[in-house]
Amino acid sequence: MKKIAVLIVDDHTVVRQGLRALLSVQEDIEVVGEAENGRQAVRLAAKTMPDIVIMDIVMPLMNGLEGTRQILDCVPKAKVLVLSSYGDDDYVQQLTDAGASGYLIKETAADNLLLAIRELQRGNPFFSPSIAKRLRDRSRQAFAYGRTFRRNINLTSRESEVLQLIAEGLPNKQIASELGISIKTVEKHRQQVMNKLNIHTVAGLTRYAISKGVVERRVADSIGASSVAA
Repeated sequence: MKKIAVLIVDDHTVVRQGLRALLSVQEDIEVVGEAENGRQAVRLAAKTMPDIVIMDIVMPLMNGLEGTRQILDCVPKAKVLVLSSYGDDDYVQQLTDAGASGYLIKETAADNLLLAIRELQRGNPFFSPSIAKRLRDRSRQAFAYGRTFRRNINLTSRESEVLQLIAEGLPNKQIASELGISIKTVEKHRQQVMNKLNIHTVAGLTRYAISKGVVERRVADSIGASSVAA
């Protein structure tokens, strides 16, 4: 029997260890790799070709939203199962728009994780019960009123990466080095992000990034504290 190949993506070591321990004793599941951020996950996915990617959302360097987009670009057959503490409608909408096939809330995932992995492998979507109910309600409302819900402003993959690194406090030179592009190109993407969002300060971009789950508030706060200390 071919085992379900699973890639675990989470920036917390203890979470990855716990997931590996749970999955490794399953006869039909094989953990093929672990990643601590979206960028590392994209590289590992291209190398290991997983069937299922268990994806956290808020991670350094590249978050789960952008990681999901890029993994599905390079491994279209993979199914992404979001496993996160964040379960509000905006997060769910963004991740499903990016191609995620399932979404579980960490606090209630223990009873559903194995079922979700197996359902995704069969080609069926799977969501935590509370999320599934909200999605059904939103669909009914959209149908009843003859409209669809407005999606968020779409940034390109590169613009999303630049936004996250700006919000994490990296200067243009370091962003260029991190992404392997020129400073001039970083400046171009930075301006495009500002124009699309109609936000023209770093503080404003950081607040936006926090509100959309691109970075955690504690990350931005630590950056601010470091700046003051300097």
